Amino acid sequence: MSEPARTYNQTHAPRPYAKGRRRLSIYISWSYPGEANRNVTELDNRFSTLTEVRRVLWPAYEVPRFADPLQFQQGIAGALELFFWSWVPFQTLVQEVSGERVPVFQRVDQAGFGLPLDERVLDDVDTLLVFSLDHSVTGQEPSAAEIEAVSEFLKREGTCLLVGPHHDVGSADDLDRRAIEYAHHGDALVPRQQRFGLYGRTLLQALGVPVENRHALRPAMLPGSNKIAPLTIARDLDSKGWLEGVESFNFHMHLPHYAVTREDGTALVLAKQPLDLTRPHPFSDAGEREFNSLVWAPPRGDRAGDILVADSTIFSTLFGGDQSLERFWKNLATAR
Repeated sequence: MSEPARTYNQTHAPRPYAKGRRRLSIYISWSYPGEANRNVTELDNRFSTLTEVRRVLWPAYEVPRFADPLQFQQGIAGALELFFWSWVPFQTLVQEVSGERVPVFQRVDQAGFGLPLDERVLDDVDTLLVFSLDHSVTGQEPSAAEIEAVSEFLKREGTCLLVGPHHDVGSADDLDRRAIEYAHHGDALVPRQQRFGLYGRTLLQALGVPVENRHALRPAMLPGSNKIAPLTIARDLDSKGWLEGVESFNFHMHLPHYAVTREDGTALVLAKQPLDLTRPHPFSDAGEREFNSLVWAPPRGDRAGDILVADSTIFSTLFGGDQSLERFWKNLATAR
């Protein structure tokens, strides 16, 4: 049987609540036009064009499906579309587990339609994943109304909000430090300054979650293999079982450290990722050997829902995946 026909530019059909069927949604906090229309002559704070992707990763994307300009966009928009491709396995698995489709919303989509994070997104979801892949220079910040809407959403029993501010490369003015950071992660597609996550970071602050995305750190690999080193998991803190059966996430060359800025029990570090110590970085020079990769803010006060902080790359098969990663997806899809 052939694949079903694809659709685009339709209004969302709300999913009615059904006991035992958890509804997940993805909200991308970027302006798609704001990202796709960035000036490609500027070195910093933009996504790569697909042509740059093809050049650096040659010959991985030389099949006509990606290399033919009559079949795939070759500018920044083409690189953005790779994200949508890579989220499909996550969407498919969650639908198989929960019986519910996983819609993907954008703050501003390809056609220029704006969608703030309001009741249209929040009324029919139990677990909302906010992928903060917005470059900070595009100025995406949640309004007071959005923050209030999310706060009301989290007053509902059984809700979960996962926020994923992406990495923050080159925050220092010192160009030599930026060069060291670039050499550390080793990805030729990432510019010397690429600051992501203004929307997600601002949302977390407004919700009282003391977590900031910092750096872009390369995780350690198991010796003699191409497999990422296992997580250091605080299983005694994981009372909800988010990481039950999970040993590792997927490899990505530049991951944020989710720094907890206030030690009052509001935010608990559930998982740390060992750092690649063969490549110097100011973070490891300061004595750090691991970075925070999953943080949990349990219900608190009138907030009945959970808040998780984890990078959006965990849900993308652009960077590989295995049974451990899929187990984490299933845990999210079946959380109670």
